Amino acid sequence: MAAGTTPTRHVSRLRILGRVVFLAVMAFAFYGLAPRLLDMWDQIPQLRTVSIYWFVAILICEVGSYACAWDLTRIALPRVSWFVAATAQLTSNAVAKVVPGGAAIGAATGFRMLSVSGIDKGSAGAALTATSIISNGVLLCLPMVALFLSILGAPIPGGMIHVAWGGAVLAVVLFGFTFSLVRFDRPIHWFARTITTVAGWVNKRRGRSGGPTVEGIVRQRDQMVSSLGARWRAALFAAVGNWLLDYFALVCALKACGVDPRLSLVLLAYAVAAVLGMIPITPGGVGFVEAGLTAMLVLAGVPSEKALLAVLAYRIASYWLPLPAGLGAHFVFRHRYGKKSAQPETDAAPSS
Repeated sequence: MAAGTTPTRHVSRLRILGRVVFLAVMAFAFYGLAPRLLDMWDQIPQLRTVSIYWFVAILICEVGSYACAWDLTRIALPRVSWFVAATAQLTSNAVAKVVPGGAAIGAATGFRMLSVSGIDKGSAGAALTATSIISNGVLLCLPMVALFLSILGAPIPGGMIHVAWGGAVLAVVLFGFTFSLVRFDRPIHWFARTITTVAGWVNKRRGRSGGPTVEGIVRQRDQMVSSLGARWRAALFAAVGNWLLDYFALVCALKACGVDPRLSLVLLAYAVAAVLGMIPITPGGVGFVEAGLTAMLVLAGVPSEKALLAVLAYRIASYWLPLPAGLGAHFVFRHRYGKKSAQPETDAAPSS
């Protein structure tokens, strides 16, 4: 018995150590970002100087952005109602923004809600993976769009040009990599073998069995492609609308503060901030987004105080207000589908 429990104790100690290290890194990140966050929140009294009409415009843009996300889910899964698409997205989005490194937990929450509503689990997982790839692909293409717009207009300042070119090169590389996985069999088999090798090593270290298989990964790729089919153009438009309206919310926030910046530079700053929001150290990238977006806007020529105020107004609408909306969506969904929606999912959730 003692010999059998030794690996388990070893794994438990490693897991506890890993969590302690993660919490320490998160605390250190919050400590380093605290001055910028405090500077931004000191601007709260200045929100009274912003016209209520601009706040309405910001909220309209955010509502439209979320509606495009719901439409993206319905394009991938035509059987899903607007109610399920909206509540699942709002709830999973709130979970992802509250829990550190919550992207995977948020995706699992949305997957569980879709399956509870009656959607086949395989179809739900493939659809969520496909929509995630399209949405993130559009986001990574934004620096390239900003670079193209700067060629047509005034050049990008020296402090931002390296970010623009780096983002453009990254977008091209990731597009080529994703396209090869979706279009050809040899790259997906190579990728699947790599994943299974790494997963097997991790499971062995943790004393577990099972894990992904090459056949399962290839089958998920095929399901993902078939889940969209001829609807990929509509899905692309919905993903573009999702990010574009959120970007317009930031533009409205800058306009509300009396700033009239170049839209290409704001687009570049927005793309960098959105990528920073994916950093799984703080919940929803809190601190990283505020600091990165403010710094990029200052490089774009926005005065520091106005940049702080604009970022504050934008983050209130894009980050803080959706949190209570997600909580409300969770309870509304549970009211319709019962407590089963709150039970943990035992089947595999989609990979993010």
